[in-house]
Amino acid sequence: MVNTDLKKGEKGAWISIGAYIFLSSMKLVFGYIGDSNALRADGLNNLTDVVASIAVLIGIKIAQKPADENHKYGHSRAETIASLVAGFIILSVGLQVVVSSSQLFFNPIQSKPDIFTAFIGLFSAVVMFFVYRFNKKLSKQIGSKALYSAAQDNRADALVSIGTVVGITGAYFGFVWLDPITAAIVGIIICLTAWGILKDAVHELTDGFEAEQLNNIEQTISTTPGVKFVKEIKARLSGNQPLVDATIFVDPALTVSQSHRITEEIEDRLYSLHNIKHAHIHIEPY
Repeated sequence: MVNTDLKKGEKGAWISIGAYIFLSSMKLVFGYIGDSNALRADGLNNLTDVVASIAVLIGIKIAQKPADENHKYGHSRAETIASLVAGFIILSVGLQVVVSSSQLFFNPIQSKPDIFTAFIGLFSAVVMFFVYRFNKKLSKQIGSKALYSAAQDNRADALVSIGTVVGITGAYFGFVWLDPITAAIVGIIICLTAWGILKDAVHELTDGFEAEQLNNIEQTISTTPGVKFVKEIKARLSGNQPLVDATIFVDPALTVSQSHRITEEIEDRLYSLHNIKHAHIHIEPY
């Protein structure tokens, strides 16, 4: 059965890919024509973002596959792996931009960028801002972590382009050193964006789960009629799906059917209040 929500996420990934191909081509061409190191660095960033967006698209496609004999929980974590791959790709480019910009700063080329390259950067910032807004809204609607990571990359690219405009403008008016410095800042922003994506992906792959959210889930279970006490509760994420395991105490005089109805009530409340579709509730006598 196809996950229709994740199917919608493919649209956001394709929009990112199309935007990055167009903008990277434009920036690299006009960066060389206009002799702007910052615009070329920004174009290189966007070129790599094409690869990262393709990784996100592949992850979303795989995550839609239903559970099978070897993947009883489904393939949702393919999204997380896609985010991890995208993060490493983005980090590698960020480091490359920082190194090349540093070399250019200490061995400057006596030239200045043409002012029209600043307008290219400004146009790019506007385009990426709208792509960011679209993907962020869509990622929250469908609960896609991979698409949310892509949206964060879109936002970083919009900010990077604004910085590029500042650097180009300053260099045009005689501050030639400002262009490589801006390119270096671009690289640092790229690295920080990659770090955020990698940290979230590793946190999920190591079964990390937000303590506050877990406390809210425990509160929901403990206040369910018939539950005497919550002995233990654990949760982890599989893509965008929380998986909850809990052990509860109930009245030992209850029948099996009565105890089972309590677990059904817990599952219904977890789904309605926290959108948790997978919960394993173990019952013990109080």
